[in-house]
Amino acid sequence: MSLPAITPAAQNAPRLPVLLIEDESAVMAYVRTALERHGYTVVCTDSGAEGLRLLASRDFLGVISDMRTPGGVDGAGVHAWVSNHRPELAERIVFITGDIANEDTAATLRQTGAPCVEKPFRVQQFIAVVEKTIGKAP
Repeated sequence: MSLPAITPAAQNAPRLPVLLIEDESAVMAYVRTALERHGYTVVCTDSGAEGLRLLASRDFLGVISDMRTPGGVDGAGVHAWVSNHRPELAERIVFITGDIANEDTAATLRQTGAPCVEKPFRVQQFIAVVEKTIGKAP
């Protein structure tokens, strides 16, 4: 059995980035580096409101969002907007949080069914959830 050759066009096809919404700069840098080392292209923002502007204007492979972000739009708000306006991404959202015991956080996770990785986390644990939810990097 022979497989088709990979054409230069396929090799150079643009890769969709992952949108990372995280307001803590150290966590953003850590997560971005982990994703990039595993082959993902990443677009970062520190607010949910800016995340929604980005989601409205371009395509993404998936979304990784902190549950609590400034700007009036939290992780639950991001998920609700995506479900209504970008439903193809609704199943490709991963939440990250340092406050998983919070009742609002727990309610959002129950309602959305989206996976959540609790901070602090190990890179391999995080990447395993990302690959399962969003897919492996192209």
